[in-house]
Amino acid sequence: MENEPQKLAQQTMAFVLAGGRGSRLFELTDRRAKPAMYFGGKSRIIDFALSNAVNSGIRRIGVATQYKAHSLIRHLQRGWSFFRAERNESLDILPASQQMNNENWYKGTADAVAQNIDVIRGYGPKYIIILAGDHIYKQDYSKMIAHHVNSGADVTVGCIEVPRKEASGFGVMKVADDDRILDFIEKPADPPPMPGHPDMALASMGIYVFETDYLCELLLKDASNPESSNDFGNDIIPDIVKHGKAIAHPFSRSCVRSGLEEKPYWRDVGTVDAFWQANVDLTDFKPELDLYDNSWPIWTYSELTAPAKFIHNEEGRRGNAVSSMVSGGCIISGSTLDRCFLFTGVRTHSYSELEGVVATPYAEINRRAHLKNVVLDRGVVIPEGLIVGEDADEDARRFRRTKNGICLITQPMIDRLDQ
Repeated sequence: MENEPQKLAQQTMAFVLAGGRGSRLFELTDRRAKPAMYFGGKSRIIDFALSNAVNSGIRRIGVATQYKAHSLIRHLQRGWSFFRAERNESLDILPASQQMNNENWYKGTADAVAQNIDVIRGYGPKYIIILAGDHIYKQDYSKMIAHHVNSGADVTVGCIEVPRKEASGFGVMKVADDDRILDFIEKPADPPPMPGHPDMALASMGIYVFETDYLCELLLKDASNPESSNDFGNDIIPDIVKHGKAIAHPFSRSCVRSGLEEKPYWRDVGTVDAFWQANVDLTDFKPELDLYDNSWPIWTYSELTAPAKFIHNEEGRRGNAVSSMVSGGCIISGSTLDRCFLFTGVRTHSYSELEGVVATPYAEINRRAHLKNVVLDRGVVIPEGLIVGEDADEDARRFRRTKNGICLITQPMIDRLDQ
């Protein structure tokens, strides 16, 4: 008889790697780590991995933090403090610290776990699932854990199915018909195809399942190897592929979809373009990610705010939003919105026109501003009459403009306009 997924989840600890900066987001991560970036109106990116764990039945979670961690730690304290020790629940925040030697920083993903072996062993989980804290997706980890146990694997690697021609930017698995990983190739020029799907490849999601005792042995051995980069993708996984049993777990087998989601949804919003696109896509008539699915909630810290308000009803000065999502605490005052996503507490003033604007919390757009295809950092105050999205050269001179024409605007950029 095969193991029941929910019972296995109860014996599992989730370890979330949330120390990454996300440098391709440029100024958006000047003050916060990538996992603490805003997404979908009121969530942070890390909420997806944490919610997947809780919804899967995992109640032991550790979060390793490193770069610019204050915003992330504050969010975890405010939004994820509902775990109760008397119910065998815990969420530990694990900043890089002097736990094993005199070096503070985590040297790699494997080192981040190795430095916290005592914490992990203190809880005594039979299994451990390693998660990246910076992707958007819904997945039932209990199914992946069951696949790991029932296959007798040393490690099970979560994989997304991607078109072969797009797989060169990932770590790609060469897999046999029985899911066994034959080779792990980092960013291959010619990615190996999936069995039975010659146009698709299996790319690593940065999700790994181990038996805890086995992983601890591996990590201690790896930590003593001066040649190792102390990283799962570079060192631990390739070594198991060569000398042990590594199994691939395709995301499609455990992804969570509502009736509105036609295909598995997984996004790395690690660039300004990808961040803008993923948020704007949520305004579609039938978005690929269903945020309204209460059967698999995305838990988060939710601020107490008044409902969104739309005011003024004069020609040319009408609070109006089309194909847009507007969060609590927003006031749309005599402004026009088209395919915009406004996070908590955004204010727009009379005669302003917004198209394709992703405004993170508490941004303010003053009168007669015209913004098109823009990302606004938290708390940015757009001056009266500012026009963005009509003159590419002028936009690039003043702000950070991507090759796809998306402008990122931060308050220091606005402040420089007056100099």
